[in-house]
Amino acid sequence: MTQRLTNRVALVSGASRGIGRAVALELAREGAHVIAIARTTGALEELDNQIVKAGGSATLVPMDLKDGAAFPRLAGAIAERWKKLDILIGNAGVLGGPLTPVTNINPKDWVEAVDVNVNANLRFIQFLDPLLKASDAGRAIFVTSGAATNIRAYWGVYSATKAALDVLIKTYAAECATTKVRANLFSPGPVRTGMRAKAFPGEDPMTLPTPEDVAPQIVALGLSTETRNGEIVAFKKR
Repeated sequence: MTQRLTNRVALVSGASRGIGRAVALELAREGAHVIAIARTTGALEELDNQIVKAGGSATLVPMDLKDGAAFPRLAGAIAERWKKLDILIGNAGVLGGPLTPVTNINPKDWVEAVDVNVNANLRFIQFLDPLLKASDAGRAIFVTSGAATNIRAYWGVYSATKAALDVLIKTYAAECATTKVRANLFSPGPVRTGMRAKAFPGEDPMTLPTPEDVAPQIVALGLSTETRNGEIVAFKKR
C-alpha cells in the first residue's frame, strides 16, 4: 500500500480509545509519525504496541486537557523536535455528565465539558498554530457532533459545547484562508463508542459504524491535497 503521509507529523487528542485510537492507527498505517495524547498511560502504551506492529511510530503524551499549562510545554517539545506540525486532530470530548434538564446541570460537569470540548481545542489552536503554519500544508480537523445543531431536551451541556466548537473552528478557518493551513470539522454521526453507549444504553451497538469505519475519512482531511476549509464534513457510509 502506498503511504500517503510519509514524513508527516500528526497529533491526535483522545488517542487511547474509540475514534481517536482508530485515527491514530490509521495515521500510522499511512506513514505519519503520531503524537498520541490521552490521560491514561497504560492505554497509550497499548496503542503504541499496535502502531509498532503496524510498522508505524508514535510519541506518547500522557496529558490532562484541563491543564492549561501543559499546552505550551507540548508546543515547545514539538517545535524542538520537528519544527512543524502537519496534522492536528482534536478528537477528545466528554458528554458532560448525565443527560439532564438545563435547570439541573451540575456546574462541575459544565466546567469540565467546556474545558475539554472547547477550551482544550482553543489552546491547541493558539499554541500549535505557528507549527501548523510551519508545515507546507497544515491541516486541522476537529470532531464535532450533530448535537450542535439537532437540539434535543436534556442535551444542553454537550450540544452547547459542540456548537461553540463549530463556531470557533469556522472562525479559525476564515482566519487561515490566506495561509497554507486548512481547518475543518468532522461529524461522525452515531458510532460504536463508549460515549455513545453511555448516552444511549438501550441501543444495539452492532447497528452502528465502528471507529475503524470512520477513521479513514478523518485522516483523508489531513492530506496535503485537501482544499476544503471551514466546513463540517459528515461521515459517509460506504
